Amino acid sequence: MADLGLSNLAANRPTLKEVRGWVARGDVIMALGVVGIIVLLILPVPALLLDLLLAISITSAVLILMTAILLRRPLEFTAFPTVLLVTTLYRLALNIASTRLILGHGHEGVHGAGQIIAAFGNLMMQGNFVIGVVVFIILVIVNFVVITKGSGRIAEVAARFTLDAMPGKQMAIDADLSAGMIDEAAAKIRRKELEQESTFFGAMDGASKFVRGDAIAGLIITGINIVGGILIGVLQHGLPIGEAAATYTIMTIGDGLVSQIPALVISIAAGFLVSKAGVEEAADKALVTQLATNPVSLGIVSAASGVIALVPGMPILPFAAISIGAGVLAWRRSQQEQTRVAAAADAIPSAPTDIEEPITTALTIDDIKIELGYGLLNLINDIEGRRLTDQIRALRRTLATDFGFVMPSVRILDNMRLSNNGYAIRIKEMEAGSGEVRLGHLMVMDPQGGQVDLPGEHVREPAFGLPATWIEDELREEATFKGYTIVDPATVLTTHLTEILKDNMPDLLSYSEVQKLLKDLPSEQKKLVEDLIPSVVSATTVQRVLQALLRERVSIRDLPAILEGMGEASAMKGSITQIVEHVRMRLAKQLCWQYRDEEGNLPIITLSPDWEQTFADALIGPPDDPQLALAPSKLQDFIGLVRTAFETAAVAGDAAVLLTSPGVRPHVRAIIERFRGQTVVMSQNEIHPRIRLKSAGQV
Repeated sequence: MADLGLSNLAANRPTLKEVRGWVARGDVIMALGVVGIIVLLILPVPALLLDLLLAISITSAVLILMTAILLRRPLEFTAFPTVLLVTTLYRLALNIASTRLILGHGHEGVHGAGQIIAAFGNLMMQGNFVIGVVVFIILVIVNFVVITKGSGRIAEVAARFTLDAMPGKQMAIDADLSAGMIDEAAAKIRRKELEQESTFFGAMDGASKFVRGDAIAGLIITGINIVGGILIGVLQHGLPIGEAAATYTIMTIGDGLVSQIPALVISIAAGFLVSKAGVEEAADKALVTQLATNPVSLGIVSAASGVIALVPGMPILPFAAISIGAGVLAWRRSQQEQTRVAAAADAIPSAPTDIEEPITTALTIDDIKIELGYGLLNLINDIEGRRLTDQIRALRRTLATDFGFVMPSVRILDNMRLSNNGYAIRIKEMEAGSGEVRLGHLMVMDPQGGQVDLPGEHVREPAFGLPATWIEDELREEATFKGYTIVDPATVLTTHLTEILKDNMPDLLSYSEVQKLLKDLPSEQKKLVEDLIPSVVSATTVQRVLQALLRERVSIRDLPAILEGMGEASAMKGSITQIVEHVRMRLAKQLCWQYRDEEGNLPIITLSPDWEQTFADALIGPPDDPQLALAPSKLQDFIGLVRTAFETAAVAGDAAVLLTSPGVRPHVRAIIERFRGQTVVMSQNEIHPRIRLKSAGQV
């Protein structure tokens, strides 16, 4: 059994490669280091090992200080609060370990707690322990009152102002993203840096409390070591009180200095780090750039030093040296400035200084623009909910998925001429819609179309004109209980923008956008484009056909099928209208699927044979491009019958389409879109053989 246990142990023993892998992992090293610090708090440490640990404490403090000085930005050292916590805990553990050695081996002499503590004690006291105590107290006061308190205050103010400035900075990022100046990846990086900045200064504000507690603990430990050491030396080891006081005071002050000097160095590093906010270079370059480059300032320093050197009783040599040095530096900076100005003047071309901005820049227009009143700027910076820019990005993706239409970038800006809660949506600089939203409120609507029975401001929903009410957020649960539709302000604006974009998709599908769609086709479809354009159809014809489809809200996502249908129709030398009708026939399955109901049926309202014949008789002109000439009285009768039929179908719960013959479909649609723009008109050729039809009436 023993052999079996030993063999299992040997089999489970980690290999050297596995041990190296563990050591190479930083998280394992970090965990072992923290456990080692905790061990220092409990177990005794020999003097030789304590010297090594104290040396590590001093050198690591210097490393942290140099890192803080040479950094270009504070965010490059975001781990500093964690480093501050670990180093503070490490010093406290060393204090406890050294206290154990001082009280246990102090009777053996000043070297009982190690060489470093003895060396620091003798160096600072120089035969007079009062001097050492005073110097130690001064160092603690400098660290605690001056550096740590000042750094904490800077971090506190920086954290407060960073949080206050976050909405404006986020708005600037979102505005640059909406304007296309940066891409989404760059926006994510800038948002991440903004988040890190606020978190860093907030953590620095709290981390400064570590150093303050460390200074207080150092004072308490020092007092305990002196009093406890004298009592132990006199009462337990029989030392004379003078010898005990000198020995234990030297070791205690040495121990305090060994811990407080690294603490002072790290506090200075923290001060450098938090005071570098807004400086984008290392501290030495920033100081030289901002202090020693102005020849006027240096000249005044030189003159002031020279005057002080001539004051009776003042030492001439140091002030004279400073005066000469500052004067030489001022002269050199003045010469460099003159050389730089002359070089810049030579580099300026001899063109007229009054250069007028090209007039063509004033011709540039934004495809889509949203103007916000001053009170709605928080829509861009809504941290608790979804920001307006996030919803617009989601809208662009949705339109691309549903219609194959890539919406242009949206520019968002403020407009002081609008009301405080107003907004305006412009398409190619022309106002396409406007409205008002109430921040801090919710818009509720009755799904049945009635007036909402809740206290609030009764309005009309801007996208569809339905009755709606702005209510306080506290009434959300009551509105939910009553089954009302609840919409936040940003969604109200986005819904309005969605409907406007759907109505204006044909106008926004420019020639360049069509070229992008063709260019982004998969590689296996490139041959189709090459064979079709421009030999069979022109790119302009493709644009007009796609615009005609979007005008009836037909998805152009299946662009290869559309191009194939155009190629087939163009071979017959048809007009644009005939090409569109042929393409719609190729998209029959897509159209039937798009307009089917929840049960998979296609509700239809058919056009009666009498009206079919009436429309056919009213067509005049050439066969390839006929025009409709219908009597006004007949037109009014038709409009009334269509309204009645669709209202009846809507009451029955059917979202029906109007089914006509292929020849009259474009003309019927041209009439209906003027008074029922959402009504879908399909021809009999667009009905897929496998779709189930559901009759919802007849016109």
